[in-house]
Amino acid sequence: MAEIKIRIKNLYKIFGDSPTTAMQHVKDGATKQSLLDDYGHVLGLKDINLDIPEKKIQVVMGLSGSGKSTLIRHINRLIEPTEGQVIVDGENVLAMSQDELRDFRRHKSSMVFQKFALLPHRTVAQNAAYGLTIQGISEGEAQDRAQRWIDRVGLGGFENHFPAQLSGGMQQRVGLARALATDAEILLMDEAFSALDPLIRTDMQDILLDLQSELHKTIVFITHDLDEALRIGDQIAILRDGESIQQGDPQDIILRPADDYISDFIKDINRGRVLKVRSVMTNAKRAAGPKLSMDTALEDALQALASSSKGSGAVVDGSGKTVGKIEMKAAITAIARPDRSGVTPRYK
Repeated sequence: MAEIKIRIKNLYKIFGDSPTTAMQHVKDGATKQSLLDDYGHVLGLKDINLDIPEKKIQVVMGLSGSGKSTLIRHINRLIEPTEGQVIVDGENVLAMSQDELRDFRRHKSSMVFQKFALLPHRTVAQNAAYGLTIQGISEGEAQDRAQRWIDRVGLGGFENHFPAQLSGGMQQRVGLARALATDAEILLMDEAFSALDPLIRTDMQDILLDLQSELHKTIVFITHDLDEALRIGDQIAILRDGESIQQGDPQDIILRPADDYISDFIKDINRGRVLKVRSVMTNAKRAAGPKLSMDTALEDALQALASSSKGSGAVVDGSGKTVGKIEMKAAITAIARPDRSGVTPRYK
């Protein structure tokens, strides 16, 4: 099991003139809508508890207004909470002094924003080196380290261009290079790819996953796109109206939705691309047919099973040892879209 890097405990955020007074109304049962209608305050977050594992990608997703961007901004204290704790490596970020918080932002966490947040009067190289400059790194070393990440994100040759001369996807690569250049352990990404065209977004997801396979950062990734969440997330937390309604890995979310709201959310996804062999296999020490890794996507497993006369396959672990059996019928059943006919969605 991965160590917990970030622990969010009993976190509340209420926007308004008297958040402390409004807190009591929330604890007495006021909903987000009733708090706004009756008391003129906005419920941003309500009793959020989330353990974020070290060196993994934690996705936080939800529709607009669900509180996901509010949540991520508490981790580096761009937003002050009404109540609760954000603990990083055993230290409560919300109790840090201004000097400690400044050091935390400079060295331990980096952020990639939806709107790129590049300095328009600085070149690609200068933007990428900005965090290092803030850390007090010498100009020569900052340029060398920034160049490394410019090359890694595929922007070699564009060092002297200004942001306005770049496409949206290229600008976001600069933002990613800037965040990585500081070598921070935590990478906060707030809807970082949502402003990009679909093909460019997929390309950026590939870049992020490739880098993560090497760097093993603790990444908190905010998105409203379920396909994106399922593709990149090791763990997913789904928010609605400021509350966390389900947490788990992508397999858990798809196979065991917590309520009708999440069932409606996932009904149109490509289940064969998300679900893995390990989710539908049965335990077995021996099995005939093609050998399949536990993490093989079901859509790929079905192709292998279809080409075999057995109609089943052996599931193997990383050492090649057989640990289970997968039947074609079970795989087909798992990827079939659930029958939701006659069920009225609880939420819209």
